[in-house]
Amino acid sequence: MATSGLYRRVLPSPPAIDFASDEGKKLFIEAIQAGTMEGFYTLISYFQTQSELTYCGLASLSMVLNALAIDPGRTWKGPWRWYDESMLGCPKELKKIKAEGISFGNAVHWARRAGAEVEAFQTSQTDVDFFRQSVKKCCSSDNCHLVSSYHRAGLEQTGAGHFSPIGGYHAGRDMVLILDVARFKYRPHWVPDTLLWEAMDTVNKTTGQRRGFMLISKPKRDAGLLYTLGRKNESWLGVVKYLMDDVPHLLKSKDVKDINGILSILLASPPSGFEKFIQSVAEVKREQECGIGISEEEKQRLASREELLKQVRDTGFFEYVVNFLPSTSCCSRVPVFGGSENLDEIAASVCSHGAEPDPNNCTSTRPVGSNILTVLLLMLPPETWCGIKDEKLREEVRSLVSTDKLPAMLQREVLHLRRQLYNLKKHEENMAKRKSAIAQKKSAFSLKLSRNFKIDIV
Repeated sequence: MATSGLYRRVLPSPPAIDFASDEGKKLFIEAIQAGTMEGFYTLISYFQTQSELTYCGLASLSMVLNALAIDPGRTWKGPWRWYDESMLGCPKELKKIKAEGISFGNAVHWARRAGAEVEAFQTSQTDVDFFRQSVKKCCSSDNCHLVSSYHRAGLEQTGAGHFSPIGGYHAGRDMVLILDVARFKYRPHWVPDTLLWEAMDTVNKTTGQRRGFMLISKPKRDAGLLYTLGRKNESWLGVVKYLMDDVPHLLKSKDVKDINGILSILLASPPSGFEKFIQSVAEVKREQECGIGISEEEKQRLASREELLKQVRDTGFFEYVVNFLPSTSCCSRVPVFGGSENLDEIAASVCSHGAEPDPNNCTSTRPVGSNILTVLLLMLPPETWCGIKDEKLREEVRSLVSTDKLPAMLQREVLHLRRQLYNLKKHEENMAKRKSAIAQKKSAFSLKLSRNFKIDIV
């Protein structure tokens, strides 16, 4: 008895050439000899199949991010840090993409949010010659990969909008190798670059925007060597409001006399979920810190991280924080949030994959207590402190948090976190506007119904 469903599709050829065919193999060998298959090796090492019918954009991004060795800074499963489609957004975002797919603009945004350097081009912004040059540039190096957003109809394939990485380029035939992430449907195939350009030069009916391509590369340095601001948990919305709105208001309304007063205000009543807001990035177990089973790249990253923590401890604010928080002592457990949790316990919870604290070494480079709070204070926007009434204290705080006086490495870290905070705030505001617009539409619809259908009460 026949089984329902589809088992692959026949690749329309021409215009495509099956990668595994004799002609496809010949193109592959010639492109290798020409030096335009360099990016293929890392991409093919992480080639994956999209797990949902609408996840082509997410699969392409996670494949490229892994090929570029961009550390997600949080675990995927068990102890492993790895980009998977599920790692690229919160459950609500993934649910929406599963239902609707992802636009070119949103895919670009998500790639940048993951920490990659992205140059994005809609076809309306450039031409086929620039596209060809970009393909050749990426395929001649393993430091950059190109993801194309195109309409399958342009390649005489079934389906609609689609994303896939480009794995190679044959200059003599002007053909690109598409590593189709819908591997259940089509195998990798070569197509003329002009034909792919025409398939990209189409309009997404949902957004009204043209499709295009993006060049994705690894940033010059890892974003967030110490911490990153978490978005997977909804609690960050309340924390963002607390840090960006409530703290400046409290500082303005209170008669603060010294730095301890500022710290008391900040830690008096933080919102629930505060411990989930700042998450330690790229923690490894102590045996790995000792060099067992750790790559050279990881060793270098840890060395940079240790230097960065030293720079945090050398700031003027760190000394104030250490003196304010008895909980930074390895042996004491003094609550600082007015409840059962203290900063060390919160640090332990956010550093869930970190090394165990060394009871004999209070100055361990593990980012706990004082380090977390110091970085938090440094990353707050400069306008946070404008409401302090005491002019002398206000100037002292401004001097302590000034990024101009920080070492270059710590300055980049603080500015990175500050940008994240601003982005989270903007996202929160957009969410609020969206909810308000939906509420207004529902209200207008209800009003229209009430006018059209009058109910007589007997």
